[in-house]
Amino acid sequence: MFYKKISSKGLAHFSYLIGDENEAAVIDPRRDIDVYLKEAEKEGTEIKYIFETHRNEDYIIGSRALASVTGAEIFHADGQLAYQYENTVEAGKKYKLGRLNLEAMHTPGHTKGSHSYILNDYDDQPWMIFTGDILFANDVGRIDFYGEENIPEIAALLYDSLYNKIMPLGDGVIICPAHGAGSVCGSQIADREITTIGIEKKSNPYLQYKSKEEFVSEVGEMEEKPQYFKAMEAANLEAPARTELPFVKPLKPGEFEEKAAQKDYVVIDIRSESDFASAHVPSALYLRDNILASFIGWFMPTDKKILLVNDGSYPEETIRTLYRMGYEKIEGYLYRGMLSWNMAGKDSNSISAVNISEFCDFVKDKNKDEYLLLDIRKEEEKEEEGYLESAKEIPLNDLQADLNNYLAELENKKDIYVFCGSGIRSMTAASLINAHLEADVKVVLGGLTAWSASKCLLKIKK
Repeated sequence: MFYKKISSKGLAHFSYLIGDENEAAVIDPRRDIDVYLKEAEKEGTEIKYIFETHRNEDYIIGSRALASVTGAEIFHADGQLAYQYENTVEAGKKYKLGRLNLEAMHTPGHTKGSHSYILNDYDDQPWMIFTGDILFANDVGRIDFYGEENIPEIAALLYDSLYNKIMPLGDGVIICPAHGAGSVCGSQIADREITTIGIEKKSNPYLQYKSKEEFVSEVGEMEEKPQYFKAMEAANLEAPARTELPFVKPLKPGEFEEKAAQKDYVVIDIRSESDFASAHVPSALYLRDNILASFIGWFMPTDKKILLVNDGSYPEETIRTLYRMGYEKIEGYLYRGMLSWNMAGKDSNSISAVNISEFCDFVKDKNKDEYLLLDIRKEEEKEEEGYLESAKEIPLNDLQADLNNYLAELENKKDIYVFCGSGIRSMTAASLINAHLEADVKVVLGGLTAWSASKCLLKIKK
């Protein structure tokens, strides 16, 4: 028997290649399929089946692309939707993989047609369960996709799937979810690479309820959705069959500048905060490579033309991330990075970055109306970590979504200090403001983490 978990950075998406002898299946494949082909070749096995746990919202499924190369049979969940390809999975059916079998189990609750897949061992006993977005380490899937009025109904379905179908399989059964910590599909997913039903029964707060009524009354609320979710939902009913990554051209400074000046292009800078602060292409949006997947879906539609700025090397991992999320119009990256831009004599912008000591020294002798403290953390972060005294609170996603109105509020403000948890998102917020206003925007390095370790005059309110 062989088992391989495929982790997709940024999206915190997990897909799986499992099998026995020379028969294998892939569960929830990502769009760039080369990893499955390489692993199958390494194991000397044939990919016989492709299974989907639900219609995905945060990435484009690679089912048709993988099937076009391997000839594997696809089984998708959410059969009530208008899929344009292959078969709807049949609950209760077992699919043979060598000496093992994979059993489909209808587990609605994230979506109405969600399915989990039980890997039964050589004695036909449950060994692993692939839960998709129904059950994560320390969390469960969102239940708000059908609207607020339907949350009680979906919560009831989720309860039945968790308490009456999954939990009775046995404490030793290994749980293989579709996402890990950092995914937009769950806000409390633990950074626990391996978990079991027994571990979750002890530690997952959603598995501690005494009754279905209590569960339904307390679980579930409307959450914000990145704008790209709709594009993913539509694309995944067709599942694009393209198998190759797009090639992205290096652009010399003059050509890059010409494209960047056009309205249908956006420049994304993925370098470190210090590099971006020092010098960047005017109007560039800062999305460091390690937060790109978490935020780009909030910031722009998938049909936007993208120009990249990095260290000048070929940005393959960034291209993969964007491609998985449906961003295919990657029109080029800056040849040799900002070095070539500066050597060509092109204009650049910069953003001031200060450490917590510098900030505290500045505010010590200032009235609160002489500067603006901008806190871009989410409400749940502030509830947990504390509120900054006298800060203007604009969560980063809100700032982007209603940028023009917020810019009007920030106009003519001097010395805007931007805070988040660590400083990375603050640089993104500063890049948004800096591209449109002539305000003196400064990022406080280390964010609230640094503040908590200091003896600053301003206080954190719990």
